Amino acid sequence: MKKISLQSHLTTDWATGAMREDVTRAFAHRPIVLPPKWLYDDHGSQIFDDITRLVDYYPTEAERTLLATHAADIAERTGATTVVELGSGTSDKTRTLLDAFQATGQLERFVPFDVSEATLREAAEMLAKRYPGLAVDAVAGDFTLHLPHLPAEGQRMIAFLGGTLGNFYEEERRAFLGALADTLESGESILLGVDLFKDVDRIVAAYNDDTGVSEAFNKNVLTVINRELGANFDLDSFTYMPMWDPTHSRVDMRLLSLVDQTVRINDLDLNVELAANEEIRVEISTKFRPHKIIGEVTDAGFELTELFAGNGDFGLLLAAKS
Repeated sequence: MKKISLQSHLTTDWATGAMREDVTRAFAHRPIVLPPKWLYDDHGSQIFDDITRLVDYYPTEAERTLLATHAADIAERTGATTVVELGSGTSDKTRTLLDAFQATGQLERFVPFDVSEATLREAAEMLAKRYPGLAVDAVAGDFTLHLPHLPAEGQRMIAFLGGTLGNFYEEERRAFLGALADTLESGESILLGVDLFKDVDRIVAAYNDDTGVSEAFNKNVLTVINRELGANFDLDSFTYMPMWDPTHSRVDMRLLSLVDQTVRINDLDLNVELAANEEIRVEISTKFRPHKIIGEVTDAGFELTELFAGNGDFGLLLAAKS
């Protein structure tokens, strides 16, 4: 078994400092927009796992099916010897890709990239046992900041799965795709999981279950701010409201203040005045038409290899750096 390495680009107080900056910035502007990354503490990640098991939440299984169907083709067409996964978590779905790359005999290195060192260590140890001879070079970092620190060895393919690209606003998305292009060499590849446009009622139903799991997930960001920044958000004073934005082809997940209220955030020495019916935007999820996402990827400096779309619910977009 080859050795496991882990390089970290996060300071010990990175999360607290970044959260302070993000929350200060969010409540200084209207509309209020909180970055979605603060939804995913340990509890939030568990709630999201529950969401993926809901009957109406189609993206996870749709992507898993596409990976199982096309992983061998992806391995062959990229010729990659190094697979990088951004936001890897436990690298659950990526094992399907790694199995296919391993079968070709070309896979030399896997680079899981995540903000959680503990999760990375656990996943790296599991993968090193599952794939003897595979180098596992984990990177702890923020993929919006630390892409230049990715290992450069071998022919690389960067996988960004789960439809997470749709959580970026368009200008952020274009900047991120540009950063991916700047990171890779000509001929190296990206594999993007993208949720595709479909019947709007079906899309919205995936984010508005009757069991309250989606509401609990989105309210968790207030719980995190309460705990980490000494705030006193009353979760019962908000209701969850997903909305379809036809102009931008996305679902906006929002928390609506039910009353006029003043929230104290002690660690920021900040009082936040919220009016009844005022919204806090927690997350967006863009649904892509094929020509739109292909255009954005092409504009960033990639050439489309293939858009694997199955039944049209979800897509895996494979492209190579020009």
